[in-house]
Amino acid sequence: MHLKPVNVFWLCLLLLVTIRNPAFTQTRTQGTDTLQLTVKQAEDQFLKNNLQLIIQHYEINNAEAQVITARLFQNPDFNFSNVLYNPNTKRILDVSSQTGEYTFSINQLFLTAGKRNKNIRLAKIGIQQAQYQFFDLLRTLKLTLRNDFFTIYFQQQSARVYDAEISSLTKLLTAYKVQYSKGNIAEKEVLRIQSQLYSLQSELTNLNVGIDTTESQLKFLIRAKPNAYIVPRYDYQLDGKEVVLTTPYQRLLDSAYVNRNDLKLSKATLDYNNVNLSLQKALAVPDVNIGVNYDKQASYIRDYTGIGIDFPLPIFNRNQGAIKQARIAIDQSKVQLQNQQNQVESDVAANYKVALRYETIYNSFDPKFKGDFTHLIGEVFKNYEKRNISLLEFLDFYDSYKVNTLQLNNIQLNRVTSLEQLNFVTGTPFFNQ
Repeated sequence: MHLKPVNVFWLCLLLLVTIRNPAFTQTRTQGTDTLQLTVKQAEDQFLKNNLQLIIQHYEINNAEAQVITARLFQNPDFNFSNVLYNPNTKRILDVSSQTGEYTFSINQLFLTAGKRNKNIRLAKIGIQQAQYQFFDLLRTLKLTLRNDFFTIYFQQQSARVYDAEISSLTKLLTAYKVQYSKGNIAEKEVLRIQSQLYSLQSELTNLNVGIDTTESQLKFLIRAKPNAYIVPRYDYQLDGKEVVLTTPYQRLLDSAYVNRNDLKLSKATLDYNNVNLSLQKALAVPDVNIGVNYDKQASYIRDYTGIGIDFPLPIFNRNQGAIKQARIAIDQSKVQLQNQQNQVESDVAANYKVALRYETIYNSFDPKFKGDFTHLIGEVFKNYEKRNISLLEFLDFYDSYKVNTLQLNNIQLNRVTSLEQLNFVTGTPFFNQ
């Protein structure tokens, strides 16, 4: 059985108004905890509030403190000794000029073979390493932040498509149940709409779970309230642009060699190990301890004053093991540096190809496609009103519209995140949106 013409008209009118009216969007309620952010505002909050960055920055402060320690000279050593009990004079702690006895000495350790300067150089390289680790962490977290931001934005756009269709089908299902109870429509029509509604609700739930997970990570990065609802504000400006194709590949690779902090860290590690080998060789050279001592009357002459020198003889232990370890560390860091350089080249090549593919496929779409497709819904409505197509054909068309819109959002997201990945692997914000 079919719906009466008057019922058909009002149901279709209800469907069309619901589809084309964004006021029916009901993915999640935006309340007082709604946080609207641009990507720049999100980055500013991230740089100000992220605890991981604050923790890592303390490592730089620690490394700077180690330079201060390395610059310090050894403290002199002072020793004083006095007679506890003089049996001749019956005095305790006798320090008298005639009968007292006491000694004292001052010793100073002098580092040889440039050990102090080498330790200072190691500490300064340690500052560089801490800085590179900090900026590499910053680079990694910023990639996560920006990818999360864009993911939430485009997935929320997709969720609105589901909201519109679910709202439409919910109202239609209610109306069809009324018509079915009156015997104006077959049960299979109700079941068809009901089945599609449940499928859409399941898909939307999965999508919202993904949004919630990504949103939770973004809120953690910027230290937003856990119950805040983030609404990214973003204006996609890449339509028809060939930002990857017009950027020379060699420029990207050269930038990665210069600006990748993980590569700088590998170079600094090699420098550190070279200086450490020099230090270990220097440690094989004995340090000299020079001292001056005074003895009031226990020596062969009264008021004895002497000077002494003290150093170990490098006969057995010449720091052979540590020197060998330092040489091994140099060889290891050279291999690590080469591996890191290879990784940089591979990262840039692979991500350049991916970004170029997404740019090519997106730019191959007709810019008017989305608008034309949306306009076509109105034409389909007119045909349905004239009974040229069935309700199921109308719903199938709208489902096709949903699929194409989701695919377009997904391609836009992949294109933006591929550009962010290129920024990440080159260490340079070439394509910041």
